[in-house]
Amino acid sequence: KTPEIAETKGARVIRQVPPKGYGPAMFRLLYEATTDVIVTLDCDGTYPADRLLELHRLVEEGADIVNATRTRHRPEAMPFPNYVANRVFAGAAHALHGLPTTDVHSGMRAYRTSMLRGIDIDPHGAALPVDLLVVPARRGYRIVELEIPYFIRIGDTTLPRFDSTIWTFKRLLRDTTIGARARRERVENR
Repeated sequence: KTPEIAETKGARVIRQVPPKGYGPAMFRLLYEATTDVIVTLDCDGTYPADRLLELHRLVEEGADIVNATRTRHRPEAMPFPNYVANRVFAGAAHALHGLPTTDVHSGMRAYRTSMLRGIDIDPHGAALPVDLLVVPARRGYRIVELEIPYFIRIGDTTLPRFDSTIWTFKRLLRDTTIGARARRERVENR
């Protein structure tokens, strides 16, 4: 009941009918958002919603992206294989793109809307969060990583693990053709 709850709290809800998945939903959001900052959050209870304003503030203070990292340390709520996979993906992002991140798949981020509208992304296929972090990093945008807690999921995961893994590496490799490598000093840890 996320849309209904959001509407009662005053949010403008953009519905995707029929549902087409995360990528097309994010792509639509980019062009329908009327705010200077877009904050994303998975609605499965795993992310600390009480930190949304902090992410927003960091963009207002000059960050182009705030990546809320769950995996700087292993959270108890994350299965060990998921943690290892996330760290492997982050290591690949560092090796291929010079991006010193610990979480390329975070479902909680804040973005400067104008920055998002200025980059090309492929909304089709799994693992879109990878492009939404790597492409701006390669373009030289300022990224702040903010460590957050990660909680036990409400409900069952719908993540197709194999497809997501393939798409993660596909996006990481494809993104090597974009501009210059990211500079280490462009990523700031909090």
